[in-house]
Amino acid sequence: MFALKPAPARTFLRRAEEIAKPVTRWSLGHAIPRVALRAAARRGDLQGRLSVEASGGADLTGLFDEIRAHGAVATTRVGHVTTRHSACKDILTSDTFKTVRFVPENAVLNRLVAWSESGLIHPIQPPSLLASEPPDHTRYRKLVTRVFTARAVEQLRQRTQAIADELLDGLDPANPVDLIEQYCGLLPVTVISQILGVPPEERDKVLALGGAAAPSLDLGLPWRTFRTVEATLAEFDDWLTLHLEKLRANPGDNLLSKLIAAREDGVGLTERELKATAGLVLAAGFETTVNLLGNGIALLTRHPGQLAKLRGNPELWSNATDEILRYDPPVLLTGRLCARDTEIGGVPIQRGSIVSTVLAGANRDPEIFDAPSAFDVERANARDHVSFGAGRHYCLGASLARMEGEIGLRSIFERFPGLRPLDGARRRQTRILRGFETLPAALA
Repeated sequence: MFALKPAPARTFLRRAEEIAKPVTRWSLGHAIPRVALRAAARRGDLQGRLSVEASGGADLTGLFDEIRAHGAVATTRVGHVTTRHSACKDILTSDTFKTVRFVPENAVLNRLVAWSESGLIHPIQPPSLLASEPPDHTRYRKLVTRVFTARAVEQLRQRTQAIADELLDGLDPANPVDLIEQYCGLLPVTVISQILGVPPEERDKVLALGGAAAPSLDLGLPWRTFRTVEATLAEFDDWLTLHLEKLRANPGDNLLSKLIAAREDGVGLTERELKATAGLVLAAGFETTVNLLGNGIALLTRHPGQLAKLRGNPELWSNATDEILRYDPPVLLTGRLCARDTEIGGVPIQRGSIVSTVLAGANRDPEIFDAPSAFDVERANARDHVSFGAGRHYCLGASLARMEGEIGLRSIFERFPGLRPLDGARRRQTRILRGFETLPAALA
């Protein structure tokens, strides 16, 4: 028997779909929102301005104040936005507000979304903890929380210190370095490798995957970045399938092995849920900690008086990490969808409305923080920031991030007390993630 060759028309249609589906996903999820926000910014819309100005790495303090001056929640043509600390907390902890998913009311657009889905595990799509809701979220988080305990994170402290020391040993104080590439990125990804049980020979691969997948958390990606992210997520899925098989056969003393074995009433996480958790650890745990370290180094070198306080009293490093998270957080904002008519601070919010809670703006609310524009490592209530969110979606890795930030920052300034920034530092051109793309420095 001769194998039948696919009909030319069928081959053409399949190839056309392979091209059209990613273009549709990018258009609906990134290109159209980006164009709409830019148009809104030109009209002076507060949310539009926030998106456009954030992508240039600008200081947004004045815009935060302008939004806050409109009341608990500012209503714009795009939706609603708040930089009030109390409003952000109310929205993030309320069952009335759900995580945002792009589900157009237009039937045609809905069909396009369904038709173009890639099927890839994505950090901001269900079953990711960032995007799931009760009852799935309740069951899912309960299992994950049993593994990612404060005690488990504390057990990583000694290893994190050793990783930081090894990385600093590898830096030549006689030569300038890009701290993002040679320190801030390597520390969190090596810690993530410990959590995921990655063998040493595969850590370079995980580093490359982490760096490429991190932009998946952002909005308005350029086409080339979007395609890189999708290719990376597909590659990570292939690698993770094999990695999970190895861990099931030979469990190790790592958190992913424990998560595989975790059960609640005899039921564990599905394969897809395990992959979603690992993907979230990789993407969110990598980029946000890179930003925390880079932002912290930049802040402390710009405020030598604050750095001197830390050298005089090293016990302040923990509080300094929270002040860095407050003052220049790794994540600008997060969105919520209103599930039923309600009001926040006397402002009516209709069902179906999207509300942007600007975490970085809430961290500068003068009702909560005295002299909010001052960077103060001794600030008594620095930990009252909302950089990790609030409510059921409070960041699962908050303890880990604090620990890595404290160790990573203290270690580099103790090792290289003469560290100073060089020209050429560049902020990332992202809208939601806030950090440095490059951070050149002289170590001595």
